[in-house]
Amino acid sequence: MTETTENKDLVQENVQAENEATVEQTETPEEVKELTIEEQYEAKLAELQAKLDEEENRHLRLRADFDNLRRRTQLDREAAEKYRAQSLLSDLLPVLDNFERALQIEPTSEEAVSIVKGIEMVYRSLVEATEKEGLQVIKAEGEQFDPNVHQAVMQEQDSEKEQGVVLRELQKGYILKDRVLRPTMVSVNE
Repeated sequence: MTETTENKDLVQENVQAENEATVEQTETPEEVKELTIEEQYEAKLAELQAKLDEEENRHLRLRADFDNLRRRTQLDREAAEKYRAQSLLSDLLPVLDNFERALQIEPTSEEAVSIVKGIEMVYRSLVEATEKEGLQVIKAEGEQFDPNVHQAVMQEQDSEKEQGVVLRELQKGYILKDRVLRPTMVSVNE
């Protein structure tokens, strides 16, 4: 035999000896192998169960988020429908104030009387139209002061009335359904 062949044989014997040693180290009794496989299956099962639980929780959270979004969208839509005229009515409040001021003037001639009647008719139809949309006048005079709907700009003293009662209404306030568009400017008893 040549030297090269002998070296190859030696290398093969070394590799074979290493393989046998590795096999001897990994070989265990049959029961231990089965237990290890069972443990592996149990671990895999526990891992899959944890993933399933996590995905179920994620699904439930997503569903709850979707339900909340749908409910919030529905409430927003209802509020938009309920208060759709808010901007227009807010712009009309000064017009109502001007009509009321015009109606406070006493006519001196027959022409002025007919003009005032015309203004009064237009004012009434405007008030009716705004009331159909839900606009209401805030009652103030004689009522207990409520900072949610009244704005106190003055204080006066009247011994005949209770403290905190509105004595005079300086500018009308309005409510649209359940929202205050403009608080009533009032004078309150000290």
